[in-house]
This record gives sequence, C-alpha cells and structure tokens, in this order.
Amino acid sequence: MQYIKATFTLDPDNEVNREILTAYLSELDFESFDESDEKLNAFYPVGKVSGQAIGQILEQLPFEVSVTEEEMPDINWNEEWEKNYFQPLLIGNDCLIRAPFHTEYPKVDYEIVIEPNMAFGTGNHETTSLMIEHIRELNMEGETVLDMGCGTGILGIFASMRGCQSVTAIDIDAWAFESVVENCRLNNINNMEAFIGDASLLGNKQYDVILANIQKNIIMQDIEKYNSVLKDGGILIVSGFYKDDLEDILARASELFLRKLEIKEKNNWIACAFEK
Repeated sequence: MQYIKATFTLDPDNEVNREILTAYLSELDFESFDESDEKLNAFYPVGKVSGQAIGQILEQLPFEVSVTEEEMPDINWNEEWEKNYFQPLLIGNDCLIRAPFHTEYPKVDYEIVIEPNMAFGTGNHETTSLMIEHIRELNMEGETVLDMGCGTGILGIFASMRGCQSVTAIDIDAWAFESVVENCRLNNINNMEAFIGDASLLGNKQYDVILANIQKNIIMQDIEKYNSVLKDGGILIVSGFYKDDLEDILARASELFLRKLEIKEKNNWIACAFEK
C-alpha cells in the first residue's frame, strides 16, 4: 500500500499545540505519526484523507499550521525503523518488545519480536504500552480474545503468550494482515487468526476479552457491536484517544451497562478497562 506523508509546521510550535493537532488528525484516517524538532509528520494511505478534510481541521485550530504532502516511495520500512525509530522497549519488568535486528536487550519472561513496518504497533506509542500494561494484569489463561484494529498484532501476540485459548485479529489494512501473519511466525504463535475488515466482520462468536486500540470515533461507533460479542463478565479494553475524550467514552460505555474497572494514563493518552 502506498502512503502519503503530510508534514505540519506549527506557529507557535510547542508540545501542547502538537498534542491538539495530533488529536484532531487522529479522527481522520491517519495511521501513524512521528515528530522532529521542527515538524510533525503524519502518514495515511493514498486516497484515505482529503485535502479538504485536513483544511477543515486546520481552520478550527487556535494557532497557525501549514502543511505539505508527498507520496512516499515503496521503501524498506524495516530499514527505516531500524535507523530512526524502533528501539527495544521494556514494559513493566517482564515484557520486552524488540525487532529481529536488535542484538542487545535484557532477558525477560515475555519477549515479543515485531517486524516493524507501516502497521501501527511497535509498543513505543503510549496507547500500545498502556494496553500491554492492562493485559499484564489480567488472567488470560484459556480466554478467547478479539483484537480490533490489531496493527502489527502485538496485543494479541502478548495475550497468546499469557495463555489465552485463541485470538481473532481484525484490521482494515492489508499491511496489518501481513504483519500479523509474519509476527505470529516470528513468535511461534499458532492460535491467532487475522482478517482484513472492520466491526462488520463480527458475527455471533463470543469473546472473553476484547482489545480495541483504535481511535475515539471508531470506538464510539463500534462499541455497541463490541459489547454484543462480549461474554457476560468479559473485559473490554479501549485506547487510542486522549484524556479529553474520556468523558464521552465513559458515557457511551455506561449506556451499554459496561462497568468501569481501571483507567491508565500516559502523556494524556488513555487506556480504559470495562467489565460487562
């Protein structure tokens, strides 16, 4: 899949303004972000985001933003990540996320090997690490798991390592499907099945645990469907949104009689667990 790189220059440029801009852009089909000292870069598949939609967002902001776009070449993303972004990440004291090319890292109970590419989810983003922290605290033994918006499959892979019975992984992106297949092979995961699509794929199968690290709009749109395939007493964990969006998520969950269990926060990003 070909991607567009949108480069945003802010005035004034500070952490708060970058967070505001990222939150707005996350409501569109941007799939990943990275920052330099001078600019914010955001990536989306060709044809998924219109210039008009970006312009409407920029008009709402209380600061000035200019944007340029370029089509990304079909490059070796592993090489790019190795050179620029992905470093071994230790979560808690027992879960390590690394790439196949890493050679120096501590030995821990859970070692997740991720082949990085444009699919979201190397653990370095706050929401991924928050979701992993939630999973670390659950008894996953024998559980059936649904990983919505699975990206690289990192959450489902960790759930499998923690003893779950099976994982269904769903993402709209073909990159994600390919990533899940490859990363399951790298981690010797044999009980995880990937599909390309969205919540419309969900049928009547019931799950003990549902993981949805996506974005606010999709969670608000699909949480009723998640709830319909969640077993009584099952756990739903959602992330991919900012602290300012939490009130809306909690209100919608309450309407569906989902009981709030625990909220985790990191750099204003939120991951919240509910029980049915």
